[in-house]
Amino acid sequence: MTTDNDKPAEAPRVIEAFDIAQIMHAIPHRYPFLLVDRVVDMRLGESCTGIKNVTINENFFQGHFPTMPVMPGVLIIECMAQTAAVLVVTTLGPDWAGKLVYFMTVDSAKFRKPVVPGDQMRVEVVKQRQRGNIWKFAAEAKVDGKIVAEATYAAMILDR
Repeated sequence: MTTDNDKPAEAPRVIEAFDIAQIMHAIPHRYPFLLVDRVVDMRLGESCTGIKNVTINENFFQGHFPTMPVMPGVLIIECMAQTAAVLVVTTLGPDWAGKLVYFMTVDSAKFRKPVVPGDQMRVEVVKQRQRGNIWKFAAEAKVDGKIVAEATYAAMILDR
């Protein structure tokens, strides 16, 4: 027997894909610092996957490293953060589009394999918790299904 108070929890709304125009509407990042090309499999309030197509044309490869180009680990972490930011502002609704989402902490970051030109990095982000405007996430970056980096981090969205 169920009562009105025993309503089953609704399944999260799923958005299959966000293209680059939708990403640019959601977050304020722009070239050369916009690192997410596409967001797929978004479950509002829960998780999503960001896609980064890594090419030799990235400006950071000029100096990191010219004879052996490797995507800097800090930019992999930034890609995780941008993916999470798209999830946050999309979950909160259209009034939050373009708001700033700031890092608060980065914990347990591990880099397992270099990311190089030609790789397609898939960043899987899962919300661990949210309190007010502070969100905590766990993320794994994968290339060809193998983990290349992982981290947990917290971010704060500003309503300004």
